[in-house]
Amino acid sequence: MTVITKKKNKAEKMTEIQNYTMNFGPQHPAAHGVLRLVLEMNGEVIQKADPHIGLLHRATEKLAESKPYNQTIGYMDRLDYVSMMCNEHSYVLAIEKLLDIKPPVRAQYIRVMFDEITRILNHLMWLGAHGLDVGAMTMFLYCFREREDLMDCYEAVSGTRMHATYYRPGGVFRDLPDSMPKYKASDYLSKKKADRLNINREGSLLDFIEAFIDKFPGCIDEYETLLTDNRIWKQRTVNIGVVSPERAINLGFTGPMIRGSGVEWDLRKKQPYEVYDQLSFDIPVGVNGDCYDRYLVRVEEMKQSNQIIKQCVDWLRDNPGPVMLMNHKVSPPTRIKMKDDMEALIHHFKLFTEGYSVPKGDVYAAIEHPKGEFGVYIISDGANKPYRIKIRPPSFPHLAAMSEMVEGHMLADVVAVIGTQDIVFGDVDR
Repeated sequence: MTVITKKKNKAEKMTEIQNYTMNFGPQHPAAHGVLRLVLEMNGEVIQKADPHIGLLHRATEKLAESKPYNQTIGYMDRLDYVSMMCNEHSYVLAIEKLLDIKPPVRAQYIRVMFDEITRILNHLMWLGAHGLDVGAMTMFLYCFREREDLMDCYEAVSGTRMHATYYRPGGVFRDLPDSMPKYKASDYLSKKKADRLNINREGSLLDFIEAFIDKFPGCIDEYETLLTDNRIWKQRTVNIGVVSPERAINLGFTGPMIRGSGVEWDLRKKQPYEVYDQLSFDIPVGVNGDCYDRYLVRVEEMKQSNQIIKQCVDWLRDNPGPVMLMNHKVSPPTRIKMKDDMEALIHHFKLFTEGYSVPKGDVYAAIEHPKGEFGVYIISDGANKPYRIKIRPPSFPHLAAMSEMVEGHMLADVVAVIGTQDIVFGDVDR
C-alpha cells in the first residue's frame, strides 16, 4: 500500500510518495515461530525487511556453564527442536575431543544412521510446512505420515519422540532394541486396524527401519509428482530469492542454502567425522540459487540420506559389539553391575552427580546439520562443567540475509523466502 500526501505550494501542488511500513507476523500463518518481519513496502514491492526475533531465549549457553557436561545434552535437543539428535551430536563430539576419546565403531554407525534419520525428519517437516505456506496443502499430510514412522524410531531407542538425550560422550545410551512397540486394539482402534499397523513391527528396530527405507523412495516420488513439475509451484519458487555462489559464501551460508547456490560444501565430505568417509553418497547442488533449486537440493538430500541409512543398517546387522566405552569415568556401569559391586555404585553415583572433569583447553566441533553447519565451541578450565560454551547455529546467517533476499520481490514472495531458509528460532535466539 502506498501512502500519498499532498503538499500545497504557492505555485503548485506537489505529490509526495512515502513507503508504507507493515508488520508481517508474528500472527501471520507463514511467519514461522516467533518471527516478526517489519517490511518497508512501495505498493506491493518490498524495499527493506527487518527481521525481529521474538523471545525464545532460554539461556542455554549460560545454563550449560553451571551444570556438569552430561546434564546439558538434553538441553541441546531444544535448540533446533526439529533436529534433536544432530544438536546433541555436535555437543558430544566437542566433549569427546576435549577428553581425547573415540566411541566404539558400532556407536559411530548408530550415530550416523540417526543423524540421517534426523535429516529426513527435518526435511519432511520443512517440505510439509513450506508446501502449506505457498499453497500445496496436501504436502503437509503426506510428509507427516512418514514422519510418524521415524518418530517411532526415536521413541524406540530413547523413550521419547522429541527429547532424545541418546548420544553420550563415549557412545550412545543403549544398543538398538530387538523389538518395536506395537499398537493395541482399543475402543478407538479396531483389532483389524491394529494388526495392519503392526505389520512392520514384528521384528527389531533395524527391521522396522529397513521396511521404511524400502518404501520411502516411492513416497519421495509422490512428493515430486505433486510439486517438481507443478506449474503453480514453479511460479512461486523459480527466480525467487536468488543468491549467487560468491554471495552465498560471503554471507556465511551453509547446508542446503549454500548448496542450492551451486557450492559443493558439505562437512560430511569435506571434514568427515564418525564413519562418513566409509559411506557412499553424493552432494546435490543447485544451479540458479533460487527457492526452487533449494527445494530440489533438499529432496535429493532425502534420497541420499535414505542410501546412507541403508548402508548403516546392513553394517549394523553384521557387526554386533559395544556401543559405549567401558571407561566408567565417562560412562555408567550396567545396572546389574551397579547393584552388585560397590565400586560400580560409586562410579554410577559420581557420574550422575559430579560428572567428570575434562582437561584444560578449547575445542570446536561441527557437524553437517540438516540446516547447515552446527558448531559447538567449548572452553574448559579443567573443571566438571564448561568455563564457556558458544553455539554456532546454522540458521542465524540465513536469517541475516532475509532483507537482501526479499528486496524487490512482492509481498507473497516473502513467504517463499522464509520457507526456503528453513529457520528455527530455538537455536537462533538460544
